[in-house]
Amino acid sequence: MKFLFPVLRLSITCCGVLLAVFSQSATAETLCVNSAGSHGCFTTIAAAVAQASKFDEIRVAPGTYHEDVTITKPLSLLGAGPGKSIIDATGLSNGIVIDGYSHPGLEHVTIAGFTVENALWEGILVMSASQVTIRDNDISSDDKAGPVFTGAPNGCPGQPAFETDETGDCGGALHLIGVAYSIVSGNTMTKSADGLLISDETAESHDNLIIRNSVSNNPLDCGLTLASHPPVGSAPPYFAPHHGVDRNTLSENIVSGNGVQVQGAGVGLFSDGAGPGKVHGNVISHNILTGNGIGGVALHSHVGPVFGAPADDMNGNIITGNYVSGNGADGGDTATPGTVGIQISSGGGGTPVQGTIITRNVIWNEDYDIAVNTPGTVRAHDNDLYPSGMGVGLGNICAFDSAPCTGSVDATENYWGCKAGPGAARCSTATGPQVSVVPWLKEPAGNE
Repeated sequence: MKFLFPVLRLSITCCGVLLAVFSQSATAETLCVNSAGSHGCFTTIAAAVAQASKFDEIRVAPGTYHEDVTITKPLSLLGAGPGKSIIDATGLSNGIVIDGYSHPGLEHVTIAGFTVENALWEGILVMSASQVTIRDNDISSDDKAGPVFTGAPNGCPGQPAFETDETGDCGGALHLIGVAYSIVSGNTMTKSADGLLISDETAESHDNLIIRNSVSNNPLDCGLTLASHPPVGSAPPYFAPHHGVDRNTLSENIVSGNGVQVQGAGVGLFSDGAGPGKVHGNVISHNILTGNGIGGVALHSHVGPVFGAPADDMNGNIITGNYVSGNGADGGDTATPGTVGIQISSGGGGTPVQGTIITRNVIWNEDYDIAVNTPGTVRAHDNDLYPSGMGVGLGNICAFDSAPCTGSVDATENYWGCKAGPGAARCSTATGPQVSVVPWLKEPAGNE
């Protein structure tokens, strides 16, 4: 009998939670929007949002709505589907803004079933919010004001102060700033400066899931970017410690043809050089990364001890199960000797990148399948590294830009394109100092 009381107590507590959820659902209403205002509907999305109470659902009929919609309360905004419910933000800053920066604690917002296009900056912008769902939208042809290469350390002309360090690429399809525990799924992001940017100007961006999106033909930057930017109100030369872009998962996305004009990666993990930045513990998993301007996956740190600056924290990231092919060569302080599939680079700052795991990726049609230039330790195992171009499966390229070659790569248990192993006929090779390759796999590992 002594065990029955705790069980009964738990049941009562759970019932209380269920009653609270039921009460919340019972009081929520469904509002409607159509351009004619018929059947008691609103004629604009903004009017419906203003009238809505917390947790209401707003259904938007097919039509084109010339609006910049700002959401400051928990609700669901549901269109009739991409190509049907269209938010045309021509001449406006954004298509949809979810603003938890000015309304702290904002959570539980859903955006689904829209085309969002032609904004001056981002199609959809989310700031300092949590438990946001953005699904099944077509977000395209945004950043109409850019590119704006001002050379200034902060911001783009006309943008709010909390969007720091974005000169050049001043917008894109979707931007999450200080966002947590949120899901971005099933969206198409195309023909903007970039696809998705997750950054940390207002708060840490963490524990988000980016899954099954199509991100293509965004010519001025990366397809998917995790970037650590200076906090709002901080100042040079090295700014305050950044909040961080941490523990996010990017999985099963198709990312192609991005950054072909201004060297953008398929997936980029970046600290901006105004550190100390933090892009830590993220997982890049089972994506298709092809034909992008630089690496399919590119991890860059640009600041650190060489400059007498604090080191970035770019540690503990995992790159696993991706298919990578036909991406470009990197340049600047993170240059590669040729085209590259996956790149880990400390740039000129010398920040040690520690704990990177690269596993079960299939990489081909690259000069360098994997290129490493960091004074840290990188582990690469169970990858299929096929010879193409220069035929380098993995290279420690520290000597390419005269950086001290103090880092190492554990590249054991990889398949190098043939049974005979790295450097054999019809196999890819391993180059550079402190690269361990024995033993190797005699059959492909695959990326299941």
